[in-house]
Parts: sequence; C-alpha cells; structure tokens
Amino acid sequence: MFESLLDRLLGTATPAPLPDTDARLALAALLVRVARVDNDYAVEEIALIDKMLADRYQLSATEATELRQQAETLEAKAPDTVRFTRAIKDAVPYEDRTAVVEKLWRVVLADDVRDHQEDGFLRLVANLLGVSDVDSARARARAQSR
Repeated sequence: MFESLLDRLLGTATPAPLPDTDARLALAALLVRVARVDNDYAVEEIALIDKMLADRYQLSATEATELRQQAETLEAKAPDTVRFTRAIKDAVPYEDRTAVVEKLWRVVLADDVRDHQEDGFLRLVANLLGVSDVDSARARARAQSR
C-alpha cells in the first residue's frame, strides 16, 4: 500500500487520481507533517488528528488511530512536501482543499503554540494546494475561532 502511494508521490507511477484509501492516507500524512514541522509532535495535536480523521471518514477511535499511525510511517518516508501536496491537489476538489487548510491550521493551533516554522509551512502548503491567500486566511480565522 505505501509503495504504490510513494510511487505516485515520487512521480515514478503514471499520474492518476488517488484512490479513496490513498487520498485518506495522504491527507492524514499531511496532518502529521504539519504537526511535526516544529519538532514538537504534541499529544494535543495527535488527539486532534485522530478526531478529525474519525469525523471526516466516520471511523471509530481505533480505526482513526490506526490510520494516523500508518500516516506517521508514510510521512516519515514521503518525499518533499511539493510532490506530496501535488498528489492531494490532484485528488481533492478546491472546496475540500480549503477545508484541508483549515484542518492544518487547527493542528498547528492545537498545542496553543504558533511559531514562524508553522506559519511558513502553512503558507507553503496552502500555495501548493492551490488555495488562494484570501481563502487560506479565512481558513485560519475559522480554525482560530474554534
């Protein structure tokens, strides 16, 4: 499973929309990546990732934890963020990508610490996902208001 997704991310496979299970895993891995960008993978961030995955995909707590754990493995092996986000951009409609940016902001804000590494990473990811600056700012505002 990881190998075919990694092939897509590395560009060694023919570009094609990601199957649903790969898209889930790619989104989960992106959530993990943003949580790890400040080198502090906080318990609050992990809990929020599990909750978001459970809510989005109607998973049990155990299933969400298993998906996150698979995503942690994928994230550690995954290529640079540019190719990683390109795969998500190709698989996810624009409206859902703005929701992804909001989820990423929620993870950044989960530990009540926001630093310049996280801000810079989120600006990069929003841009790579093709989300406009205006929509990214709105997503951040929604995340902050939660």
